[in-house]
Amino acid sequence: MRLFHKRYHPPGTSPGTLVQAATPIAPRFRLVDYNGTQYREQDFTAPGECRPYLSADTVTWIHVQGNASPEAVRELGELLGLHELALEDTMNTGQRPKLEAYGDHIFAILNRPVLGEDSIRVEQVSLFAGARFLVSFHEGASDPFEPVRERLRRRAGLFTSRGSDYLLYSLIDLIIDAGFPLLEAVGERIEALDEQLVARPRRDTRVHIHQIKRELLLLRRMLWPQREVVNGLLRGDQALITPGARIYFRDCYDHTIQILDLIETYREMTASLLEMYIASVSNRLNDIMRVLTVISTLFIPLTFITGIYGMNFDNPQSPWSMPELRWYYGYPFVWLVIIATVIGLLVFFKRRKWW
Repeated sequence: MRLFHKRYHPPGTSPGTLVQAATPIAPRFRLVDYNGTQYREQDFTAPGECRPYLSADTVTWIHVQGNASPEAVRELGELLGLHELALEDTMNTGQRPKLEAYGDHIFAILNRPVLGEDSIRVEQVSLFAGARFLVSFHEGASDPFEPVRERLRRRAGLFTSRGSDYLLYSLIDLIIDAGFPLLEAVGERIEALDEQLVARPRRDTRVHIHQIKRELLLLRRMLWPQREVVNGLLRGDQALITPGARIYFRDCYDHTIQILDLIETYREMTASLLEMYIASVSNRLNDIMRVLTVISTLFIPLTFITGIYGMNFDNPQSPWSMPELRWYYGYPFVWLVIIATVIGLLVFFKRRKWW
């Protein structure tokens, strides 16, 4: 299972070096500029085109979708005064979630879990927030922030009357809440496996259980640090986060706790499923062995009877010969003994609840 894609520098590379993705996704630059009275939205091809919006008394949100070139990222960083180490972490995807403060702006890396066709993957989202701007980078092919943009178009909620901190909260809340439908799908897979174990476990059941365990373990490893990121935004030393916005970040923190609790619950459930699978396989093996034992037990006396009458000691001069060999009803008599023995053993097994 491939959980996330990662790019990294070889050892000895200078700090702040930006590298291009091996298989880049064509980037798309989108700008949203708004305040309490106006809203503007447009696409642009070069970071320099957004310069006029940065000097206005508005909140400017620049979103970079896909894999931008190192030159474009460097130009955007110089335009907004973004730290080169933060830009390096933005380009080198697969980073651990973290929060850094760089003077007049803060930098956060989050992981957005995505459910694919046959596995779970994690996409990195990098966020730069200043007093009047916010820059977001998302490496995937589809834009996850369209719901936020739609709320801005409808001028819904508190966007138009709040600063960039509330926009930062909205993006983080959307990223964190992406874990709930994903974990719901994982829960449905666990329930399906549970029903399958009760009915009849298959050979590939254990493989599916181990796959879910690996996915949950890796999700926990990638999503656990996000709790500390949100907790860092709640602390009073972040001047860019106003007291009114901290209430909303507290709600994000609660959501991270809920997601981590769900992950732990599902990990315990998968461990129980694995134990249940082992018990089911063991019980099935016991059932098979019981059937084979009953069959073997039934044939032991039958083999003894047929073995005795297969010796054919028929000597009329000896008193130790088999008189049944000359009986008219000798053959039916042996069959009656065999049938009576089988019925007697079956009744005995039934009364002892061995069968």
